[in-house]
Amino acid sequence: MTTPDARLTELEIKASYADDLLDHLNGVVARQQQQIDLLVREVARLNRQLGEAAAASGGAGARDPRDEIPPHW
Repeated sequence: MTTPDARLTELEIKASYADDLLDHLNGVVARQQQQIDLLVREVARLNRQLGEAAAASGGAGARDPRDEIPPHW
C-alpha cells in the first residue's frame, strides 16, 4: 500500500510533466500561427500580383494552362 506522501509526490511529478508539455505545445502553436500568418500574407501578395498581371495584359494572360497544347504535339 502506498502512503499519502508517496501518492502526493507522484501527482506532483505528473503535474510538473503536464506543465512542461503544455509550455512546449504552446510554443509549437505560437510558431505555427506565425507561419500561417506569413503564408496568408504571401498568398494575398501573390493574388495581388496575379490580378495586376491580368489587368496589365488585358486579361489575355489569365488562360488555363490545361487548355494549351503540350510542346511535344
